[in-house]
Amino acid sequence: MDTFRLMNPLRLGGIPLGAALGAALLAATATTATAAVAVPPATAAPAPAPTALTALTTEEQRLSGPVPQEILRRGGFADAAPDFAAALARTRTLPQAQRLATAEGQRLWRRAVDRAQGRGPGPERAGDLSRDDDRPLYWARLGMTRALREWKPAFRLSGPQRAELTGRVERSSRGQDSVDLPAGEQVKRVLITGFDPFQLDADPRRSNPSGAAALALDGTTIDTPAGPARIEAAVFPVRWADFAEGTVERTLLPHFLPGPRRVDVFTTISQGRPGRFDVERTNGAWRGGYPDNANVSRTETVPVPPGVPTVHPQPQWTTTSLPYAAIAAAATGPFPVHDNTEVTEIPAGADEPVDRPDGPTPGSTARAGGGGDYLSNEIAYRATLLRDAVGLRVPGGHLHTPVLQFGQGNTDPATGTVTDPEFVRNRLAIVAQVRSVTAVAVAAGRTP
Repeated sequence: MDTFRLMNPLRLGGIPLGAALGAALLAATATTATAAVAVPPATAAPAPAPTALTALTTEEQRLSGPVPQEILRRGGFADAAPDFAAALARTRTLPQAQRLATAEGQRLWRRAVDRAQGRGPGPERAGDLSRDDDRPLYWARLGMTRALREWKPAFRLSGPQRAELTGRVERSSRGQDSVDLPAGEQVKRVLITGFDPFQLDADPRRSNPSGAAALALDGTTIDTPAGPARIEAAVFPVRWADFAEGTVERTLLPHFLPGPRRVDVFTTISQGRPGRFDVERTNGAWRGGYPDNANVSRTETVPVPPGVPTVHPQPQWTTTSLPYAAIAAAATGPFPVHDNTEVTEIPAGADEPVDRPDGPTPGSTARAGGGGDYLSNEIAYRATLLRDAVGLRVPGGHLHTPVLQFGQGNTDPATGTVTDPEFVRNRLAIVAQVRSVTAVAVAAGRTP
């Protein structure tokens, strides 16, 4: 396997939801729940009792390591999970716990956004990690979901109910339920998305510049030649199951439907190749099997959750409507921006995959989009498929950032530090260029 494949799994692999869709998405979310503890038959109703503890997830197990604990401490988020656990211990009913899970998740998201944008407490409380760091949010969220999993409530709580509470923390602490695009014609409405850090077994110090960009830009207004643009952001997990259960569609659909707050531009963003940005021209309906943050692999056609607006039959390919030529031609920052047209397909009538430098051929079967066959390709496919299903005619697609790298002499996770000046400079430069690329996308408008 070549170095590129080892570094980058790209090539490895305001409007309420309708009742039917909401029910379908809620049911899908509940499929990850642990079954309720069985209660033996009795002649009298049993007294309320706490359920048994559920097993920690793979991600939550990593939380006890020295690197995550240092990031939490130095990022000023070490108190998030203990404070949440203490508040949980004071709840006496399921509705109380539901309100707490949502409110505390939203509080964590807002706290991370404020930190990234220079608001909130000073270094004595915010920690000495640079404010642009996305990692404290990631590890603090896992601390909160672990606290929910370990919680012994004073009332009976089923496995699906506990999972629903965890889902509330997940959605609200990622900004997925707080996207607030303005109405009116005076400002363009932009929605961007980022990802959690990933490949953490190889290096738990990793950050994801797409997540950092989401925190830095959420709720900001940028100036463009087409006028001001308001940016709202959300972050997604690096987990196959969440995508199959509809987390992308649940988040995006309210903002894709007709109305005064519908998006004017959307861009899903993830970390991609070393040293370059890529506007991905084509997205493929294929999961290539690379392990996610839960160490789970999936090799299959991208599954569309039930109840979600979609295109029938499911297409093998979707295409960007971002103004890719204008973005690639603009001087947006220190990194080159490529209009990436590569895909991997099985041609019609053939059995073996082939690489195509200029996009798919008619009737072919997807094996990798321009963004590969991992979750970055999948979020691009899902977002653009949803765009087509609801008839949304705006610029939208996927942007890959450069790989965020540590400085020379700090590349060994066994001996290196959790941050260094070059690491911070690289992340700040990537985030600044994401802002500039977004301004170009707004100004250039939709491609034919």
